[in-house]
Amino acid sequence: MVAWVFFRQRWLHAYLVMMATMVVDLDHLLASPIYDPARCSIGFHPLHGWLPLAIYGLLACYLKTRYVGLGLLIHMVLDSLDCQMNLGVWSV
Repeated sequence: MVAWVFFRQRWLHAYLVMMATMVVDLDHLLASPIYDPARCSIGFHPLHGWLPLAIYGLLACYLKTRYVGLGLLIHMVLDSLDCQMNLGVWSV
């Protein structure tokens, strides 16, 4: 929806790049157990921390990396929303 609304001229390209940023979840493979429904990924997994979050924000500020940065920021907001809904913890 973000790609369609804000990048209408190149919405498909923006959408595909933003969807490709979901590979950030590969850092879940470093955790044991890999999936724990009682764990908030924000602040726990290496690519879901506060420093990477700041870097994702910077990426969103530059034209050449805007889609990647926005995709990663949207991912972190959705993960934070998941933490809020499932655990009652607001992380971002």
